[in-house]
Amino acid sequence: MKLLCLTFVFLVSTTLTAATPPDATVYQNFLQCFTTQTRALPNTLADVVFPQTAAGYTPALRNYIRNARFNTTASHKPAIVIVARSEAHVQAAVVCTKTLKFQLKTRSGGHDYEGVSYTSNLPFFLLDMSSFRDITVEGETAWIGAGVTLGEVYYRIWEKTKTHGFPAGVCPTVGAGGHISGGGYGKMIRKYGLSVDYVTDAKIVDVNGRVLDRKGMGEDLFWAINGGGGASFGVILGFKITLVPVPETVTVFRVQKNLDENAVEMVHKWQFVAPKTDPGLFMRVLLQPVTRNKVETVRASVLALFLGKSSEVLSLLNKDFPELGLKQENCTELTWIQSVLWWDNHDNATLVKPEVLLERNLDTASYGKRKSDFVEKEITKEGLDYLMKKMIEVGKIGLVFNPYGGKVSEVATTKTPFPHRTKLYKVQHSMNWKDPGPEAETSFLEKAKSFYSYMAPFVTKNPRHTYLNYRDLDIGVNSHGPNAYREGEVYGRKYFGENFDRLVKVKSTVDPENFFRDEQSVPTLPSKPANTPAKPAL
Repeated sequence: MKLLCLTFVFLVSTTLTAATPPDATVYQNFLQCFTTQTRALPNTLADVVFPQTAAGYTPALRNYIRNARFNTTASHKPAIVIVARSEAHVQAAVVCTKTLKFQLKTRSGGHDYEGVSYTSNLPFFLLDMSSFRDITVEGETAWIGAGVTLGEVYYRIWEKTKTHGFPAGVCPTVGAGGHISGGGYGKMIRKYGLSVDYVTDAKIVDVNGRVLDRKGMGEDLFWAINGGGGASFGVILGFKITLVPVPETVTVFRVQKNLDENAVEMVHKWQFVAPKTDPGLFMRVLLQPVTRNKVETVRASVLALFLGKSSEVLSLLNKDFPELGLKQENCTELTWIQSVLWWDNHDNATLVKPEVLLERNLDTASYGKRKSDFVEKEITKEGLDYLMKKMIEVGKIGLVFNPYGGKVSEVATTKTPFPHRTKLYKVQHSMNWKDPGPEAETSFLEKAKSFYSYMAPFVTKNPRHTYLNYRDLDIGVNSHGPNAYREGEVYGRKYFGENFDRLVKVKSTVDPENFFRDEQSVPTLPSKPANTPAKPAL
């Protein structure tokens, strides 16, 4: 089940290289500005502002780098790391970075698949939000800091109420700030929709260093940060969310079939059932190349959460999905919090204490690459057979099919910046490896691109849609030069569809000088050319 929580951390310990040589003057100027803005004494900021020469710099930088691809001797590192511990620290970081004309990158959980939140080819400072971990649960609402993990959110809700949950991601170490601002989804997407559908307020530090709530920022900016990515518009401090009801008993199951066990037929039928069945049932498909009895094959796994008892889901699927072959022994009844643990690879979830959800797991993982697609029309059996054979050919590739339908598709595609609500299902391409070195990386990245090309005939086109939280720099990057808008439109249409236009207008209003920018940020509107003087009459 290791594809369920698609996370990277370190397998190696190396020295990162700086985007620019260490500059004591830059640090001193920043510290002077920072102390002025926060009215703090410099000696009280030793655990907040880390120059490259500080003993705490490397741990502060590395703790939340979740992909070993960006922990190499070729990786660029920030001139300064700011581990913010208060709103005033965030405000000062924005104001002082802008004053010194550096780029500011903001990181909450570090799960940006391309390292965009903590790397840059330009001189930059890193603002780490991992200490914003306050969670306040009151009744059916909660305020959650941008640096909390999803595991912490689930645990703190469970502490207060056993009848509520929140529709967000499977992996408990993902940071809430990035997850929610990028849309956010999980195994209750069909019952309740996206995470952003339950955000009722937010706090952000804008380009001028002001702390704004929903009323202060206005509805356009509030709309933009609920699915358009917060990093293009400011620094997210936290979200106020509405909790959703969960039953006393839920059911999970896993069914696996290889190619010689009619895996193609099962996955083909899944396409017609999973997006249309009871909204309380979420069935994810995992496809992985495996070797069985010295024969290369593909294993198809259906993993599911049903918000109800096993007898109900058995009755439902034995009627509508006999190709699955679901049996009572495949099913396990759990509480909702136990199902969270089960999806996090704890098969014996009843024996695991929920406190494991509080662990941030900063010490192990691998190199990886992710890509994504959306499917609008069911893939034929011949198409699925072709893709599975290509998976064997490529090797190492994994695919995850996540069904839509239900509540997520009932919300208008323009209600939030997330435009993909009416699709049948989303596909995540997953490539992991443990081999260090540029040769291995080049090889595996090329394999990921090759399989992406094989998938092209079966997914959306013009544009080929992609999920923002599965960041993929292959689809376009922005140099933020004269053609910034056109460059941004290339990847922006793939991430946001028709909502790209409104996002650009919001960006142009709230950050007209494009201070909050990265390789795939929302661009501003192109500047209008100056009026050309009229030619004198002859």
